[in-house]
Amino acid sequence: MATSDVTTVQTQTGEKVTVENKISRKRWFREIGWRHIVGVLAVIYSAFPIIYILSASLNPTGTMTGSNKLFNEITFENFAKLNDTYFWQWVLNSLLIGGVTAIGTVLMGAAAAYAFSRFRFTGRRMGLMSLLVIQMFPQLLAFVAIFLLLLALGDAVPVLGLNSRLALICVYLGGALGVNTFLMYGFFNTIPASLDEAAKIDGASHAQIFWTIILRLVAPILAVVGLLSFISTFSDFILARILLQSEKNWTVAVGMYQWVSDRLDANWGLFAAGALIAAIPILLLFLFLQKYIVSGLTAGSVKG
Repeated sequence: MATSDVTTVQTQTGEKVTVENKISRKRWFREIGWRHIVGVLAVIYSAFPIIYILSASLNPTGTMTGSNKLFNEITFENFAKLNDTYFWQWVLNSLLIGGVTAIGTVLMGAAAAYAFSRFRFTGRRMGLMSLLVIQMFPQLLAFVAIFLLLLALGDAVPVLGLNSRLALICVYLGGALGVNTFLMYGFFNTIPASLDEAAKIDGASHAQIFWTIILRLVAPILAVVGLLSFISTFSDFILARILLQSEKNWTVAVGMYQWVSDRLDANWGLFAAGALIAAIPILLLFLFLQKYIVSGLTAGSVKG
């Protein structure tokens, strides 16, 4: 058996002739067919955990072993039980903390990257290296110091003490620079400096150039940094668990963990239902920004 594709060629006399190119099955499989097999296997590998979680969320038993038989029982009881908890408040907390942190990270990173890319000042190279070295040490290494700092700060400024969502946002923004600045720095360098010079001739200030010209041209990397920041903040557990103490102020990751932390009383059905709903904001944001992701991650490597 052979496959074929049709091409149209033009002869010397001007006539258009349709030519059928036949490809043997062996050649088609060697060049194209194996890609389809790999794609199908990747889809199955990626979709199975989602199907299993969906089955567990629809299973009223609340145990993982009871969900081994996919869709053995189907009920929306677990989703209804979410209304009896603080789940929706946790979702709002996570969206608020993640959204504000993502916006702050983008603005801070873009301002730092613009300065390093366009200005030449003493300590510029040392500043870039310092940001890189600092990022070698994860923020979790400082959680004891952060806890003690907020404990003392809460006595003077309660809104910035423990159990404060604003304090958690400030902690996240404290580690916003570093890798994000390097990603943006590489992308900013791909924007010709002649645009800045032309704008300066027209009387534009650095602030006008930054807000009205540069930020529009670097929208892909802004979207990528914002997405990565939102995902990491939305799913963070350790810092949120340490700093947020009251149940009403918890994030989704902290609150849902309590449902399965007790081995004797773990409700995996409720956890699975909450996990499906909690994944929707990230999924929608990813789909909305997907056109920027590839160009945002690759363009910065063209010119450093």
